[in-house]
Amino acid sequence: MAEPRIIDSVCNLHEPADATSHGGGMSAAFRDQLNLGSDASDGLGVGGLLSGMDSAGIDLSFLLAVRAGDMRMQGSFEIPYARVAAVCAHHPDRFRGLAGIDPTKGMTGLRELEHAVRDLGFVGAHVYPHWFDMAPDDRRLYPYYAKCCELDIPVQVQVGHALIYDPTRPPRSQGHPMALDRIACDLPETKLIGSHIGIPWADEMISVAFKHPNVRIMTDAYPPSKWPAQLVDFLKGPGLGKVIFGTDWPVVDPMRALAQIDRMALPDAARDALMGGAARQFYGL
Repeated sequence: MAEPRIIDSVCNLHEPADATSHGGGMSAAFRDQLNLGSDASDGLGVGGLLSGMDSAGIDLSFLLAVRAGDMRMQGSFEIPYARVAAVCAHHPDRFRGLAGIDPTKGMTGLRELEHAVRDLGFVGAHVYPHWFDMAPDDRRLYPYYAKCCELDIPVQVQVGHALIYDPTRPPRSQGHPMALDRIACDLPETKLIGSHIGIPWADEMISVAFKHPNVRIMTDAYPPSKWPAQLVDFLKGPGLGKVIFGTDWPVVDPMRALAQIDRMALPDAARDALMGGAARQFYGL
């Protein structure tokens, strides 16, 4: 495989069954709140994702094996590691897997994470703290951060506010970015990525990424036209190489995102780092 030039660092599987249930986090209320098109209610499938990648010129995408909440509780859902691994194996030049973390699983979850990386070829981990009603620096997550450090993989941690994905179970917004400062002070070798920019606390996220060598920011879930101006200034200056592009597909359309980035007229070095260079370096691709 040639070195990927443009990388989308987080996408979701979105088959019809995912789009019509909470299994893909796409309830009707959530789709309406984000003004997603009719395709988002039908399920675009892997073929739809590949088509969008090709149209936008995206070489490689990371697919998320979601773990969203304690599976003993109604309204929680997950996408099995094996399902994501099968898609990656079928399209080895286009996808890599991200292992969702469920901190309620204890040692079982740690063994599953190690299996995903060592045996299934996953390149990173991912956690939604709000689905577990935990702050990102909750003690129950620390063994997983330590395991990610041991496996030498980055872990994406959603920071910023949480929307209402299921009206029957509105999650509290747990993702204050300064929690990543505490994690990075305790475990400085762990590679941390604050996903979803940290909005409405983007300044906090920028300060943490500026402070710590092993902290990055990911732009997923927000179209570039909605990125805070201070984030754009950061990725062009002191944050060069510290901001990673992602869409959270199908939440953000990749072709529209690339067109909006083109209109930013970023310096070549900043654009190259944002669109692939930072991810290649941080994930060791």
